[in-house]
Amino acid sequence: MKKLFAALAVATALTATPGLAQDDTVRIALLHGLSGSPLEAYSKQTHTGFELGLEYATDGTMEVKGRKIELIVKDTQFKPDVARALLAEAYGDDDALIAVGDTSSGVALSMLPVAEEYEKILLVEPAVADGLTGPDSNRYVFKTSRNSSMDMQAQALALNPDENLYVATLAQDYAFGRDGVSAFKAALDGTGAHLVAEEYVPQQTTDFTATIERLTAALKDQPGRKVIMIYVAGIDAMTPLAGAGLDRYDIELSTGGNILPALVAYKQVPGMEGAIYYYYEAPDNPVNDWLVEQHQERFGSPPDFFTAGGMASAMAIVTALEKAEEWDTETLVATMEGMTFDTPKGQMTFRPEDHQALQSMYHFKIKVEDGVDWAVPELVREIKAEEMDIPVGRNNQE
Repeated sequence: MKKLFAALAVATALTATPGLAQDDTVRIALLHGLSGSPLEAYSKQTHTGFELGLEYATDGTMEVKGRKIELIVKDTQFKPDVARALLAEAYGDDDALIAVGDTSSGVALSMLPVAEEYEKILLVEPAVADGLTGPDSNRYVFKTSRNSSMDMQAQALALNPDENLYVATLAQDYAFGRDGVSAFKAALDGTGAHLVAEEYVPQQTTDFTATIERLTAALKDQPGRKVIMIYVAGIDAMTPLAGAGLDRYDIELSTGGNILPALVAYKQVPGMEGAIYYYYEAPDNPVNDWLVEQHQERFGSPPDFFTAGGMASAMAIVTALEKAEEWDTETLVATMEGMTFDTPKGQMTFRPEDHQALQSMYHFKIKVEDGVDWAVPELVREIKAEEMDIPVGRNNQE
């Protein structure tokens, strides 16, 4: 199997960093789609956050225990075959100690067997699907990004569901969307709320006309509070839905947070409530203060949604390297299981059973402010990790 992955790497590794590091460095591979998808903006934010995280966690030295950190960056092009080949190359030819990626849940899922084959750690960031720490995962996979269950349990809490709530969902037809809706249904279970329709669209859909008609038909005659819950990435579903005149049927919209450019469309729905993974004004801790200050100073803008995730993954790695007595995979796995580490969102902890990082989410209400280009997801309250019953994916302790 390793020979197969290596052969694929030779054919597809178009963006590999040339040359190998010296023995006094520790190599970390960052594999993300940097071309070929609207999601590449997420990858670039993650990359920026990762470098800032390394800087913060090492006090600017970019060293751990006297060894320089070498970052190897590879473009997966959002293609599973390319991602598998580049990960094999990172573990093999580049001798990376740890790899981080991918942006797409579907691509990240395809990478899991490579980590198991090479017996090296893959830290998933920022892909979201629950399946990344599920039955098809393995003991070498850790995940700093939130998962679909966190998104949806927080979203359900923000909607305050009861028997008066009727919901229809709109999601993309791949791992991210389907895992999200599955988690949302689980979050509503036992609340009395009614899920009346599920709509799935291709990943890069632009025409929502027929979809909106079906969602409207499913909800308009329901007797209680009526909500369309949107769970998409990389496309604007808010604008067509907000412009569809749904208010004549008393149909509301709700969705999770997003990157700042996507939040511009949220100006059309002031007062909308939902849950968000990160907005730079929500967390109150020294790490986030530093991130906001430095990002504003260096880039002229606040840090965005995935910048925080990239920083969290880097801080997790540095924490593990500092704590581990040795840097072999088995020692690192043992060190990281149950490990608590600082991030811009506050502390996260890798759950020993499936290596998912447990973390807070934020209930927001959309506010439109003069002089702000995007809609502001004003903080209603922090939803602590212990408030959410996140299903265990794969039990790595068995």
